[in-house]
Amino acid sequence: MKKYFKSYFDKKISVLREWWPRWSSKILGVAVVMMVFIALVWLGYQSWRLLLASPPIWPSSPVGAVDLNLRQNEVQRWFAGLPIYHESKNANYPPASYVILWPLLGWLGFMPARWLWAITTVVALYWLIHLILRESGANTPFERLFVTLMPLSMYATGATIGNGQLIDHLLPVLIAGILFLQQKQWGWKTDLLNTTLLLGPLVKPSITIPFFWIILFIPKRLRPVLLVSIGYGALTLFGASFQESGLVSILHDWVKQIKALSIYGGHTNLHSWLSYLGFKEWNLPASAIVLGLLGLWTYRNRQKELWLLLGVTAIVARLWTYHLWYDDLLMILPMVTLFRIAKRGTPTPTDRRDVFASILLFIMILANLAPGGRYLLPPPWKNYYITGQVLVWIVTLTFLINQTRKGREIKNG
Repeated sequence: MKKYFKSYFDKKISVLREWWPRWSSKILGVAVVMMVFIALVWLGYQSWRLLLASPPIWPSSPVGAVDLNLRQNEVQRWFAGLPIYHESKNANYPPASYVILWPLLGWLGFMPARWLWAITTVVALYWLIHLILRESGANTPFERLFVTLMPLSMYATGATIGNGQLIDHLLPVLIAGILFLQQKQWGWKTDLLNTTLLLGPLVKPSITIPFFWIILFIPKRLRPVLLVSIGYGALTLFGASFQESGLVSILHDWVKQIKALSIYGGHTNLHSWLSYLGFKEWNLPASAIVLGLLGLWTYRNRQKELWLLLGVTAIVARLWTYHLWYDDLLMILPMVTLFRIAKRGTPTPTDRRDVFASILLFIMILANLAPGGRYLLPPPWKNYYITGQVLVWIVTLTFLINQTRKGREIKNG
């Protein structure tokens, strides 16, 4: 039976490989037209939400720039010496985050801050697209346009813009900082530049902490980790100096906020699943276990291709703790990894990884297209959509882990 199925799949894959060169340009053309339309409509609407709109456009849609408003109030109240951890259940960022956010939110009124956020968002998205274009290996005009549109047509990108969330700002800086670790020539100047790149994304530790296993194990040097640790400690002390209570008390209050947030659970992650099953008290220990397992896996695969590590880490980072739907922008990293595998091809005709990667990439793009089903579809279709999406993430995670086990030594490009 096993031999029969293997023969059957080999024949189908051979057919696909013969069929793809004849139809690839037409398929990519249709995909590009659809993604352009989606990106223009979705990003246009979300930019309006960020810059101009306050009331929701329909009852279930979020208020415009809601998260940006919360963060600005927190930053300004923090530096005014007010105990924001006691005043607001939404204040769940560590002290260093408010120091990092001050240049964008601490010195302007709300409307000017919205426009500054919009300008820096455009710069961040341009930087993100530049990085993934360079790293994807796309070399034809259609391929480059297709890769460019992958993040622009994702519902998470628009949701991040409309809410004024952080991930579109931190993700390109985080990727650039990790890629910079592959430099062969090192000195204090390059280490300090890299430290600056890696400190910025720590504004949102729930996203960036899983990636620090890569930062710890890939360079085979301790100085980058030490500099980032010292820098983050300095930012924490500086931020704490604006509060009346001492550092220990501030950190204690922040941990209480994190515990309360973990009980809430968020959307589609380990915390929400445990809370649904009635094991809320296990939320933080379970996250610690997952983070530790990721660290062990990263150490064991530290010599493998970097983008395989990035793809796996991004999916784990999305699932390991509290997140909402805008943080699904993390999925652009496994999508780029799948594109690289599909583009690279295989050394032998019986190797199917390029075909599987292409199929998974196609499904991942569909699962992440704007406007997404979480707020668009009514029950029970919304639940079917979310369940299917999680299955796609887990299958992709399994595929990438398997490819890492079979993979090459680290090579970039």
